[in-house]
Amino acid sequence: MIDSDLGLSTHVRRTPRPLRVAAFGFRSVPPTEGSAGADKFALELYPRLVKRGCSVTAYNRLYGKAQPANTQYNGVSLVYLRTVSKSGFDTLCHSLKATLHILSHNTGEIVHIHNGGNSIWALPLRLFGKKVFVSQDGVDWRREKWPWYGRFYLYFSSFVTAYLPNGVIFDNVYAKQFFERKFKRRFSYIAYGCETAQPSGDKAILTKLGLKPKEYFLFVGRFIPDKGVHYLLEAFERIETTRKLVLVGGSPHASSYEQRIRKTLDPRVVLPGYVYGADTAILMQNAYAYVQPSDVEGLSPVVLSVMGLGVPLICSNIPENLFAVADTALTFEKSNVDDLAEAIRRSLQNPDDMNALAIQAKQRALRIFSWNRAVEEHLNVFAQSIQGQRGTAGEA
Repeated sequence: MIDSDLGLSTHVRRTPRPLRVAAFGFRSVPPTEGSAGADKFALELYPRLVKRGCSVTAYNRLYGKAQPANTQYNGVSLVYLRTVSKSGFDTLCHSLKATLHILSHNTGEIVHIHNGGNSIWALPLRLFGKKVFVSQDGVDWRREKWPWYGRFYLYFSSFVTAYLPNGVIFDNVYAKQFFERKFKRRFSYIAYGCETAQPSGDKAILTKLGLKPKEYFLFVGRFIPDKGVHYLLEAFERIETTRKLVLVGGSPHASSYEQRIRKTLDPRVVLPGYVYGADTAILMQNAYAYVQPSDVEGLSPVVLSVMGLGVPLICSNIPENLFAVADTALTFEKSNVDDLAEAIRRSLQNPDDMNALAIQAKQRALRIFSWNRAVEEHLNVFAQSIQGQRGTAGEA
């Protein structure tokens, strides 16, 4: 069957026995300080794979003097490997260690790698008989957060991504189309899911941060230039309102960009650092509106979560955001502080319209973006790679 909105097949194959999956390229399951969209993705996907009978080993990063926490999370086996603190190099160092651990301990027949910059590790993994899949969320070398040598490496690694793994999975339909045009190859597209369960009652995080329900705007994410936090801060500082702006996130190793954001003198801006787990959902659920000011984005798990929770949304008009929200959010021209400020003003002047859009966004999220569906699609892609070893898979 084909979904008319996404053009995706919902036909799913299942394997005769459970898959063993090893995964790396994110920071931590569950997410910790400095985590990003890949960590949210891993948090949602891997426990669901376990519930479907898979064995999953996730490789977490350790920095500095940090010590391993639990050895398991919702059925996912956790392996902690220490890495360096320098951005970019921490990923390469950790991924090398994860690759060696997978090969020496045989923790998976399927290796699921996050971030095309890690695609170089597909070569040794495939040489030792592993089936390797890379999740690529965008055109990474265009992201402003990377220095020139980082962009050069990521551009080079895009060729590796296109040809070395057994498969490449995109959550971003536009990045998929770009790669297919560039490399003349076919790749998989699997949309992220969204949260729809309302978080349970305890609103202690609001009290802790001095917030009242529906009296603040919210952003959650990493403080890096392509997320557009500086646009949001500048636009909000122009608005006359008693509502607050809550900027959740950051990194344990703050960049000069993040330090500049944190130097704001506006007393209405709340910077709580990293907020964990259910507290993040509580903040989303109680926000007047969530703002996503990105210049560059994949299919944002945060945007989908906000949609699923039925929270009003303001976002930049980049294609990836528009693909997610369609006409269910208030949008503004990307990188345009004036237009963002005007969008914030319009949201304050039209609360009923914002709530009506939020209802439509939730309906769209329920119809199109499902974690259960994402799990089925991943299982299908993984299973197809080992059919030759196990014979023909059964059909659902």
